Order: sequence, then C-alpha cells, then structure tokens
Amino acid sequence: QVQLRESGGDRVQPGMSLILTCTASGESSETFSHYAMGWFRQALGKQRELVAAIQRGETAKYADFVQDRFTISRDNTKNRFYLQMWNLKPEDTAVYYCGQYRSWYYSGEIDVWGQGTQVTVAS
Repeated sequence: QVQLRESGGDRVQPGMSLILTCTASGESSETFSHYAMGWFRQALGKQRELVAAIQRGETAKYADFVQDRFTISRDNTKNRFYLQMWNLKPEDTAVYYCGQYRSWYYSGEIDVWGQGTQVTVAS
C-alpha cells in the first residue's frame, strides 16, 4: 500500500549541491516512523549500491564514498526523508532511489522502492 517517490534530482556542475526528497504515501506517520529508510544509487552499467540509511531517530550510516559530503535525515511528521549532498563529483552521477526497509534496523531487504530520480554531475 505504501508508495515512495523521489524528487530533487537534477543536472549540476561539479562542486555544486543538491537535496533529494523521498515522500511516502499510503501509510500513517506513526507507521512511517517505525521503518528504517535508505538512499541507494545505480550508475549506468553498474549495480545498485547503498548511499546512506537512517533508522528511527538520528542513527545513520553512510557508504565510504560519501566522505562526509552527504547527510541523510528524516521528518516523520511529514512522511519524508532527505539526502543533502554537497561537493558533488562526476562519479556521483546515477539514478538515486529511496527505499523502505522491512524493519526498524537498516539492514536486510528493502520492502518498497521509489522510481528513482536522476542526478547528473558534469561540466
């Protein structure tokens, strides 16, 4: 029943910033707050990979390639979570997907995927 939708993807030059938003519909804020959420990306010709994930509250994890350039956050009152990105690099070019985990813990399978939003970093 729950659906996720990403927004905020764009084409930007290296060094610029973007914020991606994932909005969940079809579930209450209480239910939304119980699930871990994650951002993933898939570059052309490559496999999908984890970018960042967040549990209820502030506990979060990041892929090594983030190198302190991204921040994941969530607003449970709005059924939204975000990926703030700065100092973007060409290698960040990918389709970015948001996903809802099957539990409160940011491990294991993704139960629901968004359709993806394109981020292109190029001069």
